[in-house]
Amino acid sequence: MLGVGFYFMKRNKTTEDYYVGGRNLSSLHIGLSVVATDVGGGFSIGLGGLGFTMGLSGSWLLFTGLLGAWLSGALLIPRIANLSRDKGFLSFPQFLNHAFDKRVALVAGIISAIGYLGFTSSQILAGAKLAASTFNGLQMEHALLIMGIIAVGYTVLGGLKAVIYTDTIQWIILMTGLIFIAIPFAYKSIGGIEAIRSTLEPSFLSLREIGWQQLVNWMITIIPIWFVGMTLYQRIYAAKDQKTAQRGWLIAGLFEYPVMAFMGSVLGLFARVAIENQIIPGYHLGNIDAEMGLPLLLKTVLPIGFLGIVLSAYFSAIMSTADSCLMAASGNILTDILKKHDSRYSLRHSQILTLIIGVLAIIIALKMTSVLDLMLHSYSFMVSGMIIPVLAALFTRRPNANAALFSMIAGGLLTLLLIIGKFNLPFGLDANIFGITLSLITYLITFKLGKILIHNTQV
Repeated sequence: MLGVGFYFMKRNKTTEDYYVGGRNLSSLHIGLSVVATDVGGGFSIGLGGLGFTMGLSGSWLLFTGLLGAWLSGALLIPRIANLSRDKGFLSFPQFLNHAFDKRVALVAGIISAIGYLGFTSSQILAGAKLAASTFNGLQMEHALLIMGIIAVGYTVLGGLKAVIYTDTIQWIILMTGLIFIAIPFAYKSIGGIEAIRSTLEPSFLSLREIGWQQLVNWMITIIPIWFVGMTLYQRIYAAKDQKTAQRGWLIAGLFEYPVMAFMGSVLGLFARVAIENQIIPGYHLGNIDAEMGLPLLLKTVLPIGFLGIVLSAYFSAIMSTADSCLMAASGNILTDILKKHDSRYSLRHSQILTLIIGVLAIIIALKMTSVLDLMLHSYSFMVSGMIIPVLAALFTRRPNANAALFSMIAGGLLTLLLIIGKFNLPFGLDANIFGITLSLITYLITFKLGKILIHNTQV
């Protein structure tokens, strides 16, 4: 991975090369990079935790990813692919600057940078959990540093092309490791379908054991990210043309569901069987973190050598998401906050910023415990702040800059306060549902007041 980063460091000549890969990438690279970024190791470890606690119904988490991919492929890409090429966009907030004004782009850049900083941290934490649970004597802090330094290192060196090409390599490694090694070995080691049925409640093998609140929370959190995610805009900008980007999104959706959705939840389910049947010594349901079940299962059932391949697969998936989020955060700060993307030393500034953000992400990861919570909180913050202005920019004739600005601030702040305050919300709904609602109300009220003021001024 570091070799790929060094290779593209020698080939990158401009900031456009660094952040959008020269705008000439194919649909296969785009598609594999999108799914590697969106699912990656964080969702792989998080899905294992869901499979451990709720069984196959945990796969619905990534069904929302399929819906998001195909909806954005049909509705978003046709509206911005050609526009981005004409205007030379490097970041998502630049699109909002085009639709609204510089103030909206600045706030969007801040929200996106903070969200992707948290998301980068979640991926490094996922890698550390995997490493610390499978290598005897390896401390979590040391694992965090190792994962962080490698992922940050090749991203700093090579930019988006290094990220996308390593994503392709990493995704192939992950698919190979899970399909041909992890699932067959784990299935045999726990005793096959007979052991699964005799150990677990029937609900673990059902797709109907999920409450409507949980499904709504996942849909409202994950589907909109396909319309506001900086990592995804960068890949639309990097595609050769609109059709290439849309084919890439089709590929990504299918890999999300059913491929990764069921592989992740099935392996988590296998881990539950292993724990209940005491195949993993020293652990029981009362003393294990659900997200640690899958790594412990792999460590226990896989022979040396095969274990190394599967660990490589998971580490690859984790890095494939961490690097993309790191690129997104540094792109937001350079392009939308500091406005240094056109300077003489913009390429060097890009690398320095990426390094600084990577170090911050490692520090945050050292303070957190749950991978899935950190990921979903980061998603929630970005979605509640930006989805309403994006929809207004895409689908209304006269998008209002003041309305967009106030709605972003109101939605993002409310969600952040509800998450930090850990309030018990009605019906068990997620904080970002209330943030999006306030954002919509704020947009409509500000838009209406603006029209009234204009009318009164004219009168």
